[in-house]
Amino acid sequence: MAGRRAVKKESLPEIIANDLRQRILSGELAEGEAIRQELLAQEYEVSRMPVREALKRLSAEGLLHWENNRGGTVVKHSLPEIGEIFDLRILIEVDLFRRAIPRMTEADFETCARLLAKMEGAYETEDVSHWGTYNHEYHLALYAAADRHMSLEFLERLHLHSDRYVRIHLSVMKQREPAKQEHCKLLELARAGDTEGGAALLAQHIERTKRELLAMIERQRLQGGE
Repeated sequence: MAGRRAVKKESLPEIIANDLRQRILSGELAEGEAIRQELLAQEYEVSRMPVREALKRLSAEGLLHWENNRGGTVVKHSLPEIGEIFDLRILIEVDLFRRAIPRMTEADFETCARLLAKMEGAYETEDVSHWGTYNHEYHLALYAAADRHMSLEFLERLHLHSDRYVRIHLSVMKQREPAKQEHCKLLELARAGDTEGGAALLAQHIERTKRELLAMIERQRLQGGE
């Protein structure tokens, strides 16, 4: 007789937090937007308690400014802060990629290739949400062989802050071919065992995204009178 199998059950605060997180990352809840606990409770048709717990979790992740009895807002990063997020990504991701390339196996390459195909499919269908997910998974697959769990944990936190900006960038970016070519080239260099070439291209890839993104957000904020 088979033994019992544990099935992860999400609590109500987890369900609400996950949904709100996606709404923030997708831009549905814009940076600086006011968050009202009582309105969310009505929207989700629950009491205020699970909403309050969900908001506390998102505040701990750095996605919300939240104070009990005072409400809150979606975090709005300054341009220097956004730049810092991507600078930290370069430091961590380049180190991970350097360590991963000599240890990558054919299974790692196949995983990366599958995700790359999904990413390119999302490009073609203008599916920004799924492209963002595949992009993140692809980068993680490139670094998995490094076996650096603490670095990956830090990277996940950075991803929470950078993902919504990357999605905004993709949604308005006219020329996507350079990004597609760089993603393909990263895998080629990894297969070839070219550690330094891969590290250099990855740094260039993230730096280009940062530069284009900051210019775009600065224009948007100036047009909005901020």
